[in-house]
Amino acid sequence: MVAALSLSGLFAYSQQALWGEEEIISPVIHENKTVSFHLSAPNASEVLITGDWMPVEGWVPGTAVMEKDEKGTWSYTSEALEPELYSYAFLVDGLRVNDPNNAFLSRDISTSTNIFLIGGSPADLYRVNDVAHGTVSRRWYDSPGLEMMRRITIYTPPGYENSKEDYPVLYLLHGAGGDEEAWIELGRASQILDNLIALGKAKPMLVVMPNGNVSQGAAPGEGVRGFYKPQFMVPGTMNGRYEEAFMDIVSFVEENYHVKADKANRAIAGLSMGGFHSLHISRYYPNTFDYMGLFSAAIIPPQDASSMVYKDIDATLKTQMENGYKLYWIAIGKTDFLYENVIEYMEKLDSLGMSYTYRESEEGHIWKNWRIYLSEFAPLLFK
Repeated sequence: MVAALSLSGLFAYSQQALWGEEEIISPVIHENKTVSFHLSAPNASEVLITGDWMPVEGWVPGTAVMEKDEKGTWSYTSEALEPELYSYAFLVDGLRVNDPNNAFLSRDISTSTNIFLIGGSPADLYRVNDVAHGTVSRRWYDSPGLEMMRRITIYTPPGYENSKEDYPVLYLLHGAGGDEEAWIELGRASQILDNLIALGKAKPMLVVMPNGNVSQGAAPGEGVRGFYKPQFMVPGTMNGRYEEAFMDIVSFVEENYHVKADKANRAIAGLSMGGFHSLHISRYYPNTFDYMGLFSAAIIPPQDASSMVYKDIDATLKTQMENGYKLYWIAIGKTDFLYENVIEYMEKLDSLGMSYTYRESEEGHIWKNWRIYLSEFAPLLFK
């Protein structure tokens, strides 16, 4: 009942704003990079804010108490924040709500969260700057291997539509709970590529972002299954079928786009589960990619170890090594729960004599790291 009264205050505010009442601005980013948040909830007893800049409590960001004024507006001002894309929400008498004064949100699995950006490096790469822009399209392709039509997100670089040039391709894979929208919405992939290309730091390339959940034709709400609650781990996503069928994606791209269809002009990278997929796809098809990127890779036992994809891992890695490649790039945060798994995997590569580049960052299994990794990995490609 208390939560209902609190929300009624929010809705009342929304109606009052239409009739010229005082407008609430939230968030407010100050010149010193502190950020103020405001929420009208006159009937609430307690309002907290939770944001991903706060110290983590278990698996989730911590909270801070907001202060209430005589008008029933709750406020909180953060410390100075480093340049980054941040997310936050309010807890109104224990009920999680988004900021009604901030129209900008992103979806991570089944949770929509407000976002804001503090400018400066590296976050300036995540902004829409005054540069030439590429095109982001959603296409449908036939996957005989998965026996369905599937949706895919494809970034083409600035000028692609009017060019006769053939381009290299980065296949960029999401993590558990993600889909073909994740790298665009949460990873800011199109902004990062636009800005890197404009700065001359990355070569113009296509970025192909597939759906790695083999039971889905498309992201929740975008396919024939209609609207349903997204889940963290879709059954079958690490049982080998996705890796087996991955060349359906490559074939579609190379038949429908003017791209360079050879090993030297293909890269594959992914975060978490997508790092798992990138590892196994690149060794299962060991003469297909010259560039591999494992971002916080989930180097864990597969769901179905009997799959042909996961047989003879050492032998196929040796074949991949003998075929030659230009970059095997591994990155992980120091506090990532997968850190030890990644260290053990690098020990395996060392024992095989397989070369790689290692990037260790601060913090853990978070989009902040994965945006940074993409920003550093893309400029290394297709040299």
